[in-house]
Amino acid sequence: MFKTTIKIDGMMCNMCEAHVNDAVRAAVSASKVNSSHKKGITEVITDKEPDETVLREAVEKDGYKVLGITTEPYEKKGLFGRK
Repeated sequence: MFKTTIKIDGMMCNMCEAHVNDAVRAAVSASKVNSSHKKGITEVITDKEPDETVLREAVEKDGYKVLGITTEPYEKKGLFGRK
């Protein structure tokens, strides 16, 4: 699994977060998408490493500006995943 963090300029409210979440979900197969307009980021959890160009285009087509994208391996955490 991979965790991709997208730094975004232009999200001002909860509706902006919803628009970005919907755009990302439509662009890539994600198990989780979470945006924060206060932090200016969207976090995406995927099984395969996503194409950064596809993510950038999906977010920017709605008028937001992508400031950066980072992807790192992600290990699912939870009650049953603890050691």
